[in-house]
Amino acid sequence: MKSDPPQRIDYSDADASGIANSRGWIRLRTLVFLRWWAIAGQLIALVVAQHFLDMLLPLALCYFVVGLTIISNIYATAVFPENRRLSDRETFFVVFFDMMQLSVLLYLTGGLNNPFSILIVGPVTVSASALSTRSTVTLGVLVIIITSLLTQLFEPLRSMDGAILEVPSIFLIGNWIAIIIAVSFLGVYSQWIVSEVASMSEALQATQMALAREQKLTDLGGVVAAAAHELGTPLATIKLASSELASELSDNPDLHEDAVLIREQADRCRDILRSMGRAGKEDVHMKFAPLSAVLEEAADPHVDRGKDLVFDASTEWGGNGPQPTIERKPEVIHGLRNLIQNAVDFSKSRVWIESVWNKEFIAVRIMDDGKGYPAHLIGRIGDPFMRSRTPGVDLQRPEYEGMGLGLFIAKTLLERSGAELSFANGPEVNSGDEEQRGAIVEVTWPRGQIDRMEGSDRGSLGPNEPITS
Repeated sequence: MKSDPPQRIDYSDADASGIANSRGWIRLRTLVFLRWWAIAGQLIALVVAQHFLDMLLPLALCYFVVGLTIISNIYATAVFPENRRLSDRETFFVVFFDMMQLSVLLYLTGGLNNPFSILIVGPVTVSASALSTRSTVTLGVLVIIITSLLTQLFEPLRSMDGAILEVPSIFLIGNWIAIIIAVSFLGVYSQWIVSEVASMSEALQATQMALAREQKLTDLGGVVAAAAHELGTPLATIKLASSELASELSDNPDLHEDAVLIREQADRCRDILRSMGRAGKEDVHMKFAPLSAVLEEAADPHVDRGKDLVFDASTEWGGNGPQPTIERKPEVIHGLRNLIQNAVDFSKSRVWIESVWNKEFIAVRIMDDGKGYPAHLIGRIGDPFMRSRTPGVDLQRPEYEGMGLGLFIAKTLLERSGAELSFANGPEVNSGDEEQRGAIVEVTWPRGQIDRMEGSDRGSLGPNEPITS
C-alpha cells in the first residue's frame, strides 16, 4: 500500500442543510432561573457571614452588587417574553456580567481567601456548555486574569474584633492553581462532551432525514407501479380498439391519423408509468428480491459515473444453497448506496461489489482500487463530521457538496437492520493489470435477520395490501 493516502470523504444523499446549529440558542428564562438560584445563594452567604460567623463586611457595597443582578433579572423578565432565545453573543454578555458581578463580590470579601472563590469557575462551565469555542476561550482567559488579580487585590476579611482572616500563602497559591486547572479542564471537558453530543444529534437527525426520503421514494415508486398495474388493462384495451379503428379507417386519412395518435399516446402512457414505477410496487412480491438485485438497485445511481462496477456472487463460506432473497428495506438500500458511492468517489477505475452467504450469515463486500483509508483514521470511520478534503485532491464529483455524513448514515442504517460493519485497507493484488484494492467495507448480517424467504416452510406472503399513501 502506498504511503500518504488522501483523506477519504464520506458523502450523504441526505439534505442536511436544514439542521440548525443547536449551540448558542438558550432560553432567556433558563438563565434567569439559574441566576435567581445564584442570587439566593449569595444573599444567604452574606447573611450567614454577618449574623452567624461575626464577619465584618462592606455590606452596603455587597448588597448593591447583588441588587444589580436582581434588577437585571426583573428587567429581563418584564421586558422580554418567556420563550425568548438568546443568540451566542447575547448569552456571552449575560455570562460575562455574572462573572464580573461575582468577581466584584470576591474582591469585597477577601479575594481567594474566600472559600466561595471556586464558584468563579461556574461561568466558564456554562459558556463551554452553551457558547462557541471563541466565547469560552475569552471567558476562560478573563477568569484566569481576574483570579490572578484577586490574589493581590482584595478587601481583607475581618472579624468583628478587627482581626484579619487570611489563609497561608501556600494555600492561597494552591487555590489559585486549582482554579486555573479547573477552568482549563472543565472548559475543555464540557465543550468536548457537548460538541460530541451535538454532532451525534445532528448526524442522527440527518440519518432520519435520509431514511425518510428513501422511504418516500420507495412509497412513491410503489404508488406509481401499482397505478401502472391497474391501468395496464384499460390502456391495452385502448390500444387494441385504436388499432382496429386505424385499420378500418384507412380510407379516411384524417380519422386514420387520429386513431393512430390515440394508439401512440396509449403506448406513451404505458412507457411513462413503467419507467416511473421502476423503483418498486406495492405488490407483496416486490417487497422481496434476490440479494444481487438489491445490490444492483443500490448501485444504480452510480453505474454511469465512469467507473467499472463489478458484481460477484459466491458461496465461499461453504454454502451451497441458492442465492438468498431478502426484504427490500429502504435502510438497507440507502446504506449500501452510500457505501458504493464512497467507493466510486475514491476509486481509480473499478469497484468490486461481492456477496457471499452460507446457512448462518450473509455478507456484502465493497472494494475499490483507490488508495484506501488513511491508516490513522480507520478506527474512527463512521464517526460523524470527521472528514476533510485534502486540498488539491481530484474530486470525481466537484459539483456535489457533501456533509461528511455518508459513512455514518450508512453505518447507522445498516446496523439498524441487524448488520455489522468492518472497514479495512486491502493488500495490493499483482494481477495482469496490476490492480490495487484499496478500501474494503464488509457488511455482515445473520441470515435469519435479513433473509425472510429462507426455508421450505416460509408460508404464503399473504394478499396484496391496498395503497394507503
